[in-house]
Order: sequence, then C-alpha cells, then structure tokens
Amino acid sequence: MAQSMGEIMNPGAVVRDPEFPDAPEDWTREHAEAAAQADGISLTQDHWDMIKALQGYFGRHDKPNVRALHDALDEAFHSRGGIKYLYEIFPGGPVAQGCRFAGLQAPSGAVDKSFGSVQ
Repeated sequence: MAQSMGEIMNPGAVVRDPEFPDAPEDWTREHAEAAAQADGISLTQDHWDMIKALQGYFGRHDKPNVRALHDALDEAFHSRGGIKYLYEIFPGGPVAQGCRFAGLQAPSGAVDKSFGSVQ
C-alpha cells in the first residue's frame, strides 16, 4: 500500500532502506551520518535504534505530542537507561537532535533554547 503522495504518483520510484521502513521518502543513512558529523557525533547502533524508533513513532502518529514521544522513548529505551541515556548519546536533545538525524520535523516544544544544554 502506498505511504505517501510520491509513491501514489510514481509507484515503484521510491526505494526505501529495508531496515528503516518508516523513514521519510527522501531520507537516507547518508543524510543522518552527515547531520551527525556536523554535530560531532559518530553514530553507533544505539543511535540507529533511536532513529528507527523515531521514524516508527512518527509513522504511527499524525501529529506527535512532544511529551508523549518523550515518554514513549523513555519506555522503549528503559533497559539502556531510558531518557537519561538518550540525552547522553544525543546531547542536543533526543527528540530535537534525533528528529533531525531521522529526517523528521521535531514536534512543537521539542527545542527550548532558554532551557540550556547538556553539552
């Protein structure tokens, strides 16, 4: 079944990475690696798992709420340390920075410049 207008208008034209089935149609691993490199981050398997989790969440929710997304990520990565761990590997914020790496538009409220940083 077609996921986007691009797939409806040009069936078969969009080639998706099979490991990232919910990725935006114009997203590639190279985009994520370039964004991470610009932030001085070397992507590990945990980063890729987070990117996949974000893309999956956005694929299931039309307008993600930042609080609900935050809670879902805390639960999904609980065994690795939850949201605290995600802030360690995404010092710019797991939602804001993670969405940028995943090719997604961060939900409203994900970035609060007045709050500070963990860097």
